[in-house]
Amino acid sequence: METLLKIGGLYNFALVIFHLMFWRIFNWKQDLRSLSFLNRAIMPVVNLSLTLMFAFFGYVSIAYPNELVHTRLGRALVTFMALFWLARAIQQAVFFRLRHWGSVAFLLFFLAGAALYAIPAFHD
Repeated sequence: METLLKIGGLYNFALVIFHLMFWRIFNWKQDLRSLSFLNRAIMPVVNLSLTLMFAFFGYVSIAYPNELVHTRLGRALVTFMALFWLARAIQQAVFFRLRHWGSVAFLLFFLAGAALYAIPAFHD
């Protein structure tokens, strides 16, 4: 179980890198100009907040796998991480509608994240 959590940590750190590249990947400097001031500000704030959360998920997964598996607080945290990634997979289907292979690939990626945490969360 601890190995799955360490893999989950790497998974989350990969998302940290991906999210830090959003400005360039999605051309936010140009594309966000068309939004209102409030919406233009919300996009990077939410992105950076998620990035920080992924860094936390990654850190605790790699640094404290034993505690995550063997304590009530750890199991609660791992359960939350599994539910987070399951919710993200559902959002992928709802908002991106799975009409493109890339959207399906992200759905599978997020389901894999959910599994990386659900298996240790519910293993006895």
